[in-house]
Amino acid sequence: MKAELVWNEGLRFIGITNSNHAVVLDSKRDVGGFESAPSPMELLAISLMGCTAMDVISILKKMREEVVDFRIFFEGKRAEEHPKVFTEIKLIYQFKGKNLKYENVKKAVELSQEKYCSVSHMLKKAAKIEYEIRIIEEN
Repeated sequence: MKAELVWNEGLRFIGITNSNHAVVLDSKRDVGGFESAPSPMELLAISLMGCTAMDVISILKKMREEVVDFRIFFEGKRAEEHPKVFTEIKLIYQFKGKNLKYENVKKAVELSQEKYCSVSHMLKKAAKIEYEIRIIEEN
């Protein structure tokens, strides 16, 4: 995999992936940014959520679970001193559907966290990652 990062102005950059998709990065005004796009650490949080979400939904589809709404919420604590890495991460997986089996949902999340999600595996080397599962029954 290859990618490119192009400086725009201030602390705003445009990242271009080898699949030719672009994403804008920026930072807070007090450090020279424009606050016009997510910061690198915010994108890291989104990358983690995206990685595990794709795993979980793929697994649940194979299990024929009928998920109608799915969200992940991220809560992260960072080190006080530089480098201000994430030290603790909590993911809250929220599912909505009819007759969702908790055991299947739990298994899908566990498979993602323990086997498939490469972003999670990388971050576990620096941060404690825990998760919670919530299921909302659709009427």
